[in-house]
Amino acid sequence: MNWIVLKRSKILVKGKKSKLNLKGIQEEHKAFLHNLLTNDINNLADKKFNYNFMLDSKGSPLLDFFVYNDENKFIIDTDQNPNELIEKFNKLKLSLQVFFEILDYKHLYIFGDDSKKILSNLGLPTPEKFSFEKTDKFYIANNPLRLGVSGFDLFGNIDEIVEKLDKNLQINENDFEDLRIKNCIPKIGKELKENILPLETNIWKYAISLNKGCYVGQEAIARVYYRGKPPRVMAKFSFSKNVKEGEKITFDEKPVGTITSITKDGHEGIGFILRSKVWEGKDYNGIILLKTCEELNV
Repeated sequence: MNWIVLKRSKILVKGKKSKLNLKGIQEEHKAFLHNLLTNDINNLADKKFNYNFMLDSKGSPLLDFFVYNDENKFIIDTDQNPNELIEKFNKLKLSLQVFFEILDYKHLYIFGDDSKKILSNLGLPTPEKFSFEKTDKFYIANNPLRLGVSGFDLFGNIDEIVEKLDKNLQINENDFEDLRIKNCIPKIGKELKENILPLETNIWKYAISLNKGCYVGQEAIARVYYRGKPPRVMAKFSFSKNVKEGEKITFDEKPVGTITSITKDGHEGIGFILRSKVWEGKDYNGIILLKTCEELNV
């Protein structure tokens, strides 16, 4: 088990029932999120959460969020500046009666094979995957998507819990980033960015609903999905030379991929490569393909 206090913001989203027919959704705040994000908010059950993107018109990810349904009010978990995000939301909501509130919550992530046991030893509940429970001071969510391993988010007034944890098991942001890369977890601004479709990563199945209806970028996603697998795939690499983020992968002196993230020791990284040029174990001029990252088994 390890743990880290993450720098993340929480925004409460609430609203009123509408007199209009918002595609069968009664609450205006629910309709706003459902039509803005890539996952199904309308059918998100109470005490459940899901992962979402905001896309541009070409289907490229702009932002990502975890969205929690707390008694038909929604909590957005984000690494973005909350004031800037609320300003963006206010421009997008148009005439809908939707209201936003920044929550003064701290965020603890406990992860590893024995994370469930640690919570039980602390007398805390251990909800099922993609579910959460509330205590009188904080929320506890079973979230395997942050690192692709067993893990629990605790957010709210977590100071007492942090004091009880073994300080020798705390990791820093650099170590957390290395684990993300080694576990092939894509990140906004790295693997999830302009000119990359979520379908090229291993996390899209957890973020995109293919039958929820329209949202910005939906047509681009559907067009590629129903044609079959995209031409590029996310993959993990090791390096026998110094490599920088953004460096091209070449084959026969032609670019066939790009490195997007590198561990701090410079030994491993993730990126994208053309499917037609995938050979596990092959050395692409000092960039060795370890494996493709098409499935995230959580």
